[in-house]
Amino acid sequence: MSVLSENIQPSDWTKIARSVASEIKDGANGVIIAHGTDTLGFTSAALSFALQNLPVPVVLVGSQRSSDRPSSDAAMNLIGAINLATKADAAEVFVLMHAETGDSYLHAHRGTRVRKLHTSRRDAFQSVNGYPIFRVTGEDVKQLRSPLLQRNLNRKLILKSKFEEKVALVKTNPGIQASVIDLFVETGYRGIMIEGTGLGHAPDRLQSSIKKAVDAGMVVAMSSQCLFGRIDMNVYRSGVELLDIGVIPSEDMFPETALVKLMWVLANTKNQEDAKELFTTPLAGEIDMRSEESEYVSSPGGD
Repeated sequence: MSVLSENIQPSDWTKIARSVASEIKDGANGVIIAHGTDTLGFTSAALSFALQNLPVPVVLVGSQRSSDRPSSDAAMNLIGAINLATKADAAEVFVLMHAETGDSYLHAHRGTRVRKLHTSRRDAFQSVNGYPIFRVTGEDVKQLRSPLLQRNLNRKLILKSKFEEKVALVKTNPGIQASVIDLFVETGYRGIMIEGTGLGHAPDRLQSSIKKAVDAGMVVAMSSQCLFGRIDMNVYRSGVELLDIGVIPSEDMFPETALVKLMWVLANTKNQEDAKELFTTPLAGEIDMRSEESEYVSSPGGD
């Protein structure tokens, strides 16, 4: 596509998913997608939902430093992606990038659990609320944790590549006004992903507008700015009141994955209740009903 990744749109996710599906239908034993790093996590999440029941691995790979720089990670990452796609006994969407600042090894992260956490480091991509699935050292591919599915060429891919673009990500802050929510209701948006504070909170002054959004048929979900951990809106009164209004918690999904999933859900369901049920159903490793405290600080090797 030859576009800067900040210019990627949801319609492009659809094009990529359909192209991957076509390659798999034609007999590909693995697919590698070269992608800019800025929105790499969004695309990996989107493909994780769009490409269901995968028979082979799909690997997204990028570089933090361009190939004309002596410190470029481009070649090592791409060669590692080839080794992962050809050797891993797995069938899901991965992001493969440097695991540390040197050139020792790479980590393959689950497509719905990976986030760019640094602007320039070569190990900028880390698993959030999860761990790397594979470590790639030269030609050696070591499985660290169980993949969602193992490679099976007889498995039939299910393609659901549509995304609803009229979904907003709203980051709460001490100065946010209810008119922000009202604008999305007035302009016909179908969903709002709120990036709230702590366990899933938003200022009380937003509640009336959030209720209007829910009553208008919009799906309103809650994630946390904390990234690690999970939403629990039953602890404090403000969270309980939002639940009573109809806001749905995003469990342990971080905001970007939750946003992409909501876009996918709204394009693949017919009504608000079906959308709410599908949003809270684990589909691609994006939700784990059991959180581990150790996930917060992973060891450098991810072992």
